[in-house]
Amino acid sequence: MANSDSKRVVVTGMDAITPIGNNLEEYWAGLVAGRSGTARITHFDPSQHASQIAAEVKGFDPGDFLDKKEVRRMDRFSQFAVIAGQRALEHSGLTITDLNAEQIGTCIGSGIGGLKVLEDQQEIYLDRGPSRCSPFMIPMMIANMAAGLTAIHTGAKGPSTCAVTACAAGSNAIGDAFRLIQHGYAQAMICGGTEAAVTPLSVAGFASARALSTRNDDPTTASRPFDKTRDGFVIGEGCGILILEELEHALSRGATIYGEIVGYGMTCDAYHMTSPVPGGIGAARCIQLALKDAGISPSDISYINAHGTSTGANDPTETQAIKTALGDVAYKVAVSSTKSMTGHLLGGSGGIEAVATCLAIANDIAPPTINLHDPDPDCDLDYIPNQSRPMPIDVAISNSFGFGGHNVTLVFKKYRS
Repeated sequence: MANSDSKRVVVTGMDAITPIGNNLEEYWAGLVAGRSGTARITHFDPSQHASQIAAEVKGFDPGDFLDKKEVRRMDRFSQFAVIAGQRALEHSGLTITDLNAEQIGTCIGSGIGGLKVLEDQQEIYLDRGPSRCSPFMIPMMIANMAAGLTAIHTGAKGPSTCAVTACAAGSNAIGDAFRLIQHGYAQAMICGGTEAAVTPLSVAGFASARALSTRNDDPTTASRPFDKTRDGFVIGEGCGILILEELEHALSRGATIYGEIVGYGMTCDAYHMTSPVPGGIGAARCIQLALKDAGISPSDISYINAHGTSTGANDPTETQAIKTALGDVAYKVAVSSTKSMTGHLLGGSGGIEAVATCLAIANDIAPPTINLHDPDPDCDLDYIPNQSRPMPIDVAISNSFGFGGHNVTLVFKKYRS
């Protein structure tokens, strides 16, 4: 549990680049409307692939925000983070100066990093030889570069880290940023998750593992968490960023506060490379630890943004984890998977889902789980099927689980002085 003298941490800014909207307003409108971002892949010719669909970011031109030379020296995952990070700062009204730069940091997770750069450079290596590989290949590819470049572009000189915990990376990054502020190592953090892994090799690898949906003829209905007819997840891309800030610092500058982060739990299944432990024991323990950290009881929770991947392994396991963690209260809590709309952003998913959770609290609207028409009998909670739900939301949690057995839960609540 957090120390009694630890600092309160609030959300003062957000931004998102997603398959259903390239800024915060478009993203929230897409969530409330229940819009799917899945379509046939356009980043490459997918005709030889078993899964030919993805939730791509559409109409995104990094040249609208960055110098052309900078664009050429960044992989797409870093472009997302740098742009969303700058816009989230603007949204927060926080200005980084020489006086406060060392108290503001970056913590941005990515599960895979610059895979597109690696694939492209491998082709150059094979076709034209090692001397023709780009000197920027390694710094463009490594996963920490989203955090590093965001720091460079914003001037943030405080703590800078990158969580690489597969599909839990974005949530781990936010939780770690929370801890840094809570215990006085920073006054504010630019944090979240980013991913741009809709590439031939990535899609081939996930498809070979039989993890992806092959509903190629009807892409908008392919991501169907908790539905009996689901056949795998839809790979997505994008970025979600939060500005976390120490409460007194935020109040001193008159910041708008969109919510408070109050709990962070993480565990490991220590069971299997890709499969969750049966019964979701590790995930349940993670939820319980987050609630204990927050000083929140299960009956306080209004809404859960589920990991909800639309896979046979995750959905019933997460359902059981929620039941184990919350007891009978689980049936009274509204739960939804926004991956039904955005697809699965891998390391970026925790970022956009934390943004969705904060917006749900701020607007008292729970986003839906779309494409849920034939519920799996093993998934019997209230999943907010197909239409968003206006409802009071005081406390909400966001779950993220990753290959390797990583489990993360974040707890947010309405800010009250």
